[in-house]
Amino acid sequence: MANTGKTFKKVEGIDFASLPKNLEFPKVEAVLQERWGVEGTYRFQENDPRPVFAVDTPPPTVSGSLHVGHIFSYTQTDILARYQRMKGKNVFYPMGWDDNGLPTERRVQNFFHIRCEANEPYVAGLDLPPILSTMTEKEFEAKKLPQRNLSRKNFIEHCHKLTHEDEKLFKKLWSHIGLSVDWSLEYATIDDHSRKIAQLSFLDLHSKKELYQVEAPTLWDTDFQTAVAQAELEDREIPGAFHDIEFQVEGGGSFTIATTRPELLPACVGITTHPSDERYKKFIGKRAISPLFGISVPIFGSELVNPEKGTGILMVCTFGDQTDVQWWREQKLPLRQIIGRDGRLQAVNFASDQYPSKNAEAAAAHYQIIVGKTVKQAQKAIVEILQANGFLKNPPKPIQHAVKFYEKGDRPVEILTTRQWFVKLVDKKEKIIEYGSKIQWHPEFMYSRFKNWTENLSIDWCISRQRFFGVSIPVWYALDQNGVIDHTRPILPAKENLPVDPMSDVPAGFTESQRGKPGGFIGESDVFDTWFTSSLTPQLGSHWEVNPARHRKLFPMDVRPQSHEIIRTWAFYTIAKAMLHEEKIPWKHIVISGWVLDPDRKKMSKSKGNVVTPSQFLEEHGADAVRYWAGLARYGVDTAFDPGIMKIGRRLAMKLFNAGKFVLSQSAVEGGVSEPLDLAFLAKLKKAVLEANRAFEDFEPAQALMETEKFFWSHFTDSYLELVKGRTWGEKTTAEELRAKASAVHALRLGLKTFLKIFAPFLPYTTEEVWSYGFQGESKSIHHASYPEAADFDGIPAGDPAVFDAAMAAQSVINQQKTVSKVSIARPVVKVMLKAHPKTIESFLPASRDVMSASKVEHIDWIRDEALAANEFRVESIEYGPEPLKS
Repeated sequence: MANTGKTFKKVEGIDFASLPKNLEFPKVEAVLQERWGVEGTYRFQENDPRPVFAVDTPPPTVSGSLHVGHIFSYTQTDILARYQRMKGKNVFYPMGWDDNGLPTERRVQNFFHIRCEANEPYVAGLDLPPILSTMTEKEFEAKKLPQRNLSRKNFIEHCHKLTHEDEKLFKKLWSHIGLSVDWSLEYATIDDHSRKIAQLSFLDLHSKKELYQVEAPTLWDTDFQTAVAQAELEDREIPGAFHDIEFQVEGGGSFTIATTRPELLPACVGITTHPSDERYKKFIGKRAISPLFGISVPIFGSELVNPEKGTGILMVCTFGDQTDVQWWREQKLPLRQIIGRDGRLQAVNFASDQYPSKNAEAAAAHYQIIVGKTVKQAQKAIVEILQANGFLKNPPKPIQHAVKFYEKGDRPVEILTTRQWFVKLVDKKEKIIEYGSKIQWHPEFMYSRFKNWTENLSIDWCISRQRFFGVSIPVWYALDQNGVIDHTRPILPAKENLPVDPMSDVPAGFTESQRGKPGGFIGESDVFDTWFTSSLTPQLGSHWEVNPARHRKLFPMDVRPQSHEIIRTWAFYTIAKAMLHEEKIPWKHIVISGWVLDPDRKKMSKSKGNVVTPSQFLEEHGADAVRYWAGLARYGVDTAFDPGIMKIGRRLAMKLFNAGKFVLSQSAVEGGVSEPLDLAFLAKLKKAVLEANRAFEDFEPAQALMETEKFFWSHFTDSYLELVKGRTWGEKTTAEELRAKASAVHALRLGLKTFLKIFAPFLPYTTEEVWSYGFQGESKSIHHASYPEAADFDGIPAGDPAVFDAAMAAQSVINQQKTVSKVSIARPVVKVMLKAHPKTIESFLPASRDVMSASKVEHIDWIRDEALAANEFRVESIEYGPEPLKS
């Protein structure tokens, strides 16, 4: 008898008939969701001495419904968290809601058909229904009702109302998909805690002189009528045209400028060309006259001009692009801002010092045609005027060109002069890159995206927004005796008074009666850019500046999961903030998910109208099947949405369920694993465990899933289970039979338990259900059980993997021959002659009894052939017995 080493306790098999016939996913999911919540299965223990694994969970934007792209990336994060919990970590896994900002305001505006007007009076108790609950969509379109104006306070109340309802739906879906977040850690980026942390961040940066306020050219979205940051811009290809406009030079001469923005002609403040361009060198230092408007502007040279682009000479306007801003500053040019904050051309005076026209009457007449129009309308009108007056030298030349948009806007951004708050970042680019390099990026190449973005940063971070539903900038300003605002000395609140709303709270030393009065004060009406708060998600969770002990325990966090398109915003700003506040990195690892693509390989997005909501797939296939699809995707790789993969995931869950029922229904006496085939299987399983651990530690959970699933099907359910059924089924009476059966049953149970644990992060419902049938005595929940390790196999004699490989190969070739012979797999074989390499036969013999039993073979004759490869078997002859009688 072989040395069995480790001894397993006697097990009583569960009555197979008492177990569910099928895995009813809706029922199991509902029961387990409630149990996990009641028992606090995923609760973070703040005073627990175990090592912490902290997740900086992305707070989803609460602005409508979630789609499969959200399910995809959040499931990938949950898989990591579940693995770390099973590795014995005290997992900090919160869920937040990014419920303030422009997307939320737009959704609220459309949902209630309202808009905010700060001067509107507040109406107490106002509770408007959704606009489409009072009429059909067809009626709404027909009536063309104007939006109802609400006071700032009423508007914010309706923002809270809708986001609270959205959060309930989001939470229900997150719970359904099985996210193991600790819901006691739930927060919102507009709640008092988040507002306090964000305002503490502002005060800290202000004290470190990393903030400044200035009236300067600002990126401006005319739809939302707010400043935006460089990181929020995206290029979109749109149609345009080059317009060849002739300029006259004072003292004689002329030249033609090709421009895509003729509507900015009234805002022209200069002309520039490359200093070495022979065509225009003679004009440098002279002045040109703007056509139609007769304003004299200087001509200067600049190395920034590309002589090959257009006609090689450019119109400098305030402002067409960032280069215009640079020239305006360098040349100290006048400011002529003709575009208003609403995107329409505003009135100007051509007899003023700012617009010194040589023919003010004619200039005013031309401008009267375009004033009040949108940029697009004004462009069309001014082209007609130029053409009628002989200044347009050629018909417009149509082009497609990249134009900068705010990522959530519908019209190109403009550059307008406004007063805004900025964080100094351009002077720290190298330091930010250095801090980014201290973080481990998964996949590693994503770091280059962060580095490239940071290197190309050219504008400091504009953090103020001219909106309503956001975290208030905690500042007041004194008014002098004439009621003029003193922006040079902002009044800041004390830390202990945060959070504050300057539009309703009063600064120290003042009374409410002094608001807006000469000698009194005025509150800052702007709110923070939503990224200013979202960039603090690690600090929101750690309670930075509020609970120092908790912050030390959680910060820096272990992992930040996010998608790649917001590396330039969320990752960048979070790294910058942690550096500015504490000279630390915010997390040790960052994992970047890919996009979910539609069948045409295009990214799913609400704006494209190609999103798929997950509810029907959760109902049709079950949460574990949807999680399986997400779990198979590698980080940083775009993945096609494929319900077919979910069907495979459901099949895996069902097979795991059925295999579990079979294994747990087997009884065994106390004993060890002694049979060569059992030991060989466990040797192979031990290697699979090591590979799964390695994959997870390398942040490659998809690899762990793929390899384990492959092993589960090929080595466990399709091979080992079938090979040992002869030893587990039926009555066993002799000591040898009972020992052999115990060896198989104990190996099967260890195998099942191992597979359940490896699959648990991916298939939490199925594994918890099967675990509850037979292993709750070891751990009440599988999600608190220890993840499989090599130590689980300590004390079990080392098996020879070659025995298992030979047994699998022999079983396969015999079954294949039955298929070729067109007989059933269950048909007995009286005798078979097999040819194989001598070493293969040697490996096979210890498992021969199990293979012959499983394949219904009574006798095997051998032909030894050293020319055959390892584990290559050939059937030389086969003799079948009669087909078994059908019961």
